[in-house]
Amino acid sequence: MRDRVQLLSEGGQNRALVVDDHPLFCDALTLTLQSIADFEEIRAAGTLEKALEIVGQGEPPDLIILDLNLPDVNGLDGLVRLRNAAPRAAILIASSMADNRMISHALKAGADGFVPKHSQRSVFRRAFEALSGGQPFVPDGYIDPHGPGIEGPGDALARLATLTNQQARILSLICEGKLNKQIAYDLSIAETTVKAHVTAIMRKLGVHSRTQAVLIAQEASFTRVLPSEGTTT
Repeated sequence: MRDRVQLLSEGGQNRALVVDDHPLFCDALTLTLQSIADFEEIRAAGTLEKALEIVGQGEPPDLIILDLNLPDVNGLDGLVRLRNAAPRAAILIASSMADNRMISHALKAGADGFVPKHSQRSVFRRAFEALSGGQPFVPDGYIDPHGPGIEGPGDALARLATLTNQQARILSLICEGKLNKQIAYDLSIAETTVKAHVTAIMRKLGVHSRTQAVLIAQEASFTRVLPSEGTTT
């Protein structure tokens, strides 16, 4: 994280990207960012694909503020793919789904901080200052539900974070039940290339079958990190 936040804090001329499908929230967050730091550029994207397109063009952003609930992404997969595409950017999650388990999994999947979506401007300022100082940011009252050294779904997310964007797409199609031939057709690549990617995916995830890979991917689903019925956050 230190390399990422060092870029964020140098010179004050930072570039930011807000990823959220609600235009009003994007506008409000842009104004918030302008009020807390001297940003050279602040761009917005309403989908993950648009965000990945922006990241791949020109100068990459130093700070990304990401909503986990986007039209074209399921669970924490968007965070994993964006972290792979922008390894040196500081990523701050801004989500209304802010229970302890969600925050824990997001941090272990590559986020540098987490702010409940409807927080006051002062909270975003504190988050920016923490990230600029090389520290992660979590909201007041956060308690890691797994505790130090305890493996949980976050371990699966850490392994998913090692996948390339293409591998993440292929794993997503595997989760839909598609065969290598169908995946090759959908992605316009050779079936042998798909097989090579599948082998690499299983190696990175530490599994020996496609079924086990799907189970690992399911650990990133929202339904696995939401509070149990009857609990409060």
